[in-house]
Amino acid sequence: MMLRDFLTKLEKEDKLTRIKKEVSHDFEIANIIYSNDEKPIIFDKVKGFDFPIFAGITSNRDIISESLDTSKEKLLFKLVEALRNPKKPDIVNEAPCQEVIINNPDIRKIPLLYHLDEDGGRYATATVSTIKDRDTGRNVSYHRLMEIDKNKFTARLIKNRQTRTTYDKIQDDLEMAVCIGNSVAVMIAASLGPPPGIDEFSIANALDKTPMVKCVTKNLEVPAHSEFVFEGRLTKNLDREGPFVDLTETRDFERQEPLFVIDCITHRKDAMYQALIPGRYEHKTLMGMPKEPTIYDKVSRAVECKNVLVTIGGGSWLHGIVQIDKKNDDDPKKAIDAAFNGHKSMKHVIIVDNDVDIYDPNAIEWAIATRFQGDKDLYIFPDQPGSSLDPSGKHEKGKKTLTTKVGVDATIPSNIDKINYELVKYKKVDINDYLR
Repeated sequence: MMLRDFLTKLEKEDKLTRIKKEVSHDFEIANIIYSNDEKPIIFDKVKGFDFPIFAGITSNRDIISESLDTSKEKLLFKLVEALRNPKKPDIVNEAPCQEVIINNPDIRKIPLLYHLDEDGGRYATATVSTIKDRDTGRNVSYHRLMEIDKNKFTARLIKNRQTRTTYDKIQDDLEMAVCIGNSVAVMIAASLGPPPGIDEFSIANALDKTPMVKCVTKNLEVPAHSEFVFEGRLTKNLDREGPFVDLTETRDFERQEPLFVIDCITHRKDAMYQALIPGRYEHKTLMGMPKEPTIYDKVSRAVECKNVLVTIGGGSWLHGIVQIDKKNDDDPKKAIDAAFNGHKSMKHVIIVDNDVDIYDPNAIEWAIATRFQGDKDLYIFPDQPGSSLDPSGKHEKGKKTLTTKVGVDATIPSNIDKINYELVKYKKVDINDYLR
């Protein structure tokens, strides 16, 4: 569903809050989004700016599922299908995102937010960014942008990710377009992280029709219905980026990162700016949930995988639950190895049987309590490449973060009488039958 159609639908269903009172981009909007539990919201009047702000359209699985015309239970499998069968999007000649073209851009006129005290500056966060690599083609991902000057940001580029890899191997500037204000399909696809050579915009188009348009000044294509597009260049000049709160709700430190120079801004005539507050539900859901199909895809090649969950408690990044239909004694170990391969930043993974509700933390703890023995069901992998988001990891300047990865087999042992392992349930009755 197109972004604006979806916002209209949510408002008609009383699932969207509209704030008509004038509010400030200076911490106030971020605090309102947080206090509204990150449910969909629109701010009509932003003090000092001409553009309204919206947020919250990827804050939970129910909203995402509604936008993609599926259910929460079937969402994973819709994402897996799109990942396996991307569809090349159509290119159009005219697009809403280019109704206004600004060749002398000034990002100070756009309501980027101050989110939290001690942040390095105003940040753009809902930033779907696209580049082209001479060997692997188009890549789409997220890069937070910190305002530096009238037409300059610093862009956080993570080592060994595609944009950074492409940037490091060329001598000149790297063209990049940043799209802000996108459909749920585009936002989810940009987070999936498929292998190099698989186009995320084609995945978006498989999830929901996503026409594209060529940029005005760059050899790149962007979603035709984006609200804003920043056309620019990642230069070889560096400047400070950070501090900034990340997925784990801890403060990421200041770094030197590439300077992103904006050469042109295009936007809709009545453009809305998209906000996404860092470290909270929308950030977590958007970043963690799209890793589930990549984990599922890898595990399914090793064993019969039933479901996957990247948990909120693990920062929607470091912890995963994998549900399998266990056939052989070595299936859990195969699932653990495949899961870490499917999401290389994951730190801990728990394997459970298909009778365990992976969405219930109590059920997961129960499975560990009743089906796990530390001397034979615990797998420890020291000094593994980990996530820079993990404060407890081993961080050395210029080197990949190292961590100890742990796999937990919380499945029922094979070749035993399973009656003592099965979850016993009472029958639900209607209490009103006894009150009449």
